Amino acid sequence: MFYQVSKEDEYLFQGKRKRLVEQLREKGIKNETVLKAIGKIPRHLFFDTSTARPALLDHAYSDKALQIGAGQTISHPYTVAFQTEKLEPVSGEKVLEIGTGCGYQTAVLIEMGLKVYSIERQKSLHDKTKLFLPYIGYKTAKLIYGDGYKGLPQFAPFDKIIVTAGAPYIPNDLLVQLKVGGVIVIPIGDGENQEMNILRKTSQSNFEKQVIGQFKFVPLLQNKSTI
Repeated sequence: MFYQVSKEDEYLFQGKRKRLVEQLREKGIKNETVLKAIGKIPRHLFFDTSTARPALLDHAYSDKALQIGAGQTISHPYTVAFQTEKLEPVSGEKVLEIGTGCGYQTAVLIEMGLKVYSIERQKSLHDKTKLFLPYIGYKTAKLIYGDGYKGLPQFAPFDKIIVTAGAPYIPNDLLVQLKVGGVIVIPIGDGENQEMNILRKTSQSNFEKQVIGQFKFVPLLQNKSTI
């Protein structure tokens, strides 16, 4: 069952979202379209709402990662904002997301007017999110249960690709499925922390690469999982 809030609670959540947006600005996020999306999306609905209500109010709009089941997390709001800003999204573009998870990053991309294709390897999360996102009004994303390392060649090429889990390397299939001129944002590293890699495809075989900052993600695993 999905969490329902009273008008009084929703007013409180709106205030918390405004404060979160200001915190993200202070941390260096400049893209106002990204900030507007984060300021609108009800993050408190995206994690396990069977926990006690006080915990929900205390942590839903903190800059924290939270458990969403199947060993996965909803990323820090700053991480979501940072990756989205570095993606340089433009309304109407076709974006591939690797790692749907609970759908929060997906919702941010939809709010920004993007055509989203998203892959999740965890069947339980895929099934839950496929019901949940339309339930709260995000109906346009194409959500697929599959292996993120393989991408979605049947829908390629993509203007942008965003990977929301730490990979030991950049999957070649994703590079092939990116348009010339497109951008892929992916955390790379097989340790506890990863480096954020931003690659711009300058030709069919060449990329400009930038590495910015240390982040912490769950690992990007290959193959489908039935868990």
